[in-house]
Amino acid sequence: MDLCQLCTHHDAMGGYLCPGCTKATVVRLECLPALYDGLLPFLAPSSAIGQGRSGKGGHAPLPVREDILDLRAPGGIVGVAEGWLAAVRKERGMRPLAPAGSVEGRLNAAVSGLLANLPWIAVSWEQAGLFAGEIRALARDVQSIVAPAVDTVRGTRIGTCPAVHDDGGVCGAVLRLGHGETVVRCDWCSTAWPPATWAQLKAWQDEDQAAAA
Repeated sequence: MDLCQLCTHHDAMGGYLCPGCTKATVVRLECLPALYDGLLPFLAPSSAIGQGRSGKGGHAPLPVREDILDLRAPGGIVGVAEGWLAAVRKERGMRPLAPAGSVEGRLNAAVSGLLANLPWIAVSWEQAGLFAGEIRALARDVQSIVAPAVDTVRGTRIGTCPAVHDDGGVCGAVLRLGHGETVVRCDWCSTAWPPATWAQLKAWQDEDQAAAA
């Protein structure tokens, strides 16, 4: 019995990836450039200030979020795509390609190369499952930052509210983004966090978490 290396279900086609997983991998590859672009607004803390945070002491937030910087750096998303394309080309006896141009251009080129080779990957390459699994994990990791899954009943948990009360205490209530809403609001202190402040909100949450630890 032939099994798909990604979903482990029977594959009547006898390849390494079943048609469903092959199609899903195509979609994930096609989404990588958009996901890369979608990380940009989350890279640096916003200069906009959420209501109620005045007077907060402690260290200033980092100038950039290092996890997102790593994903957008040459060794991040584009590095994963280029690494797999290089492995495919080597396996198929093609000459290596030297990375050139901007990171965005390199990512588009790597995605195009992988898509062009995907029919061969799905049918003939023993590393197809590892490749498809890493692309799936990468897309999920970035998607969790750019557009986290929404709980349609309670909304998406956004951490705790870092707003400062008049007495200097931090609110600390759980924040949720309701289904279909675009502004995070604290049900306890009524502080509103529009999208322009989300990067700063995350920086303050990280600061408060580090202080508590």
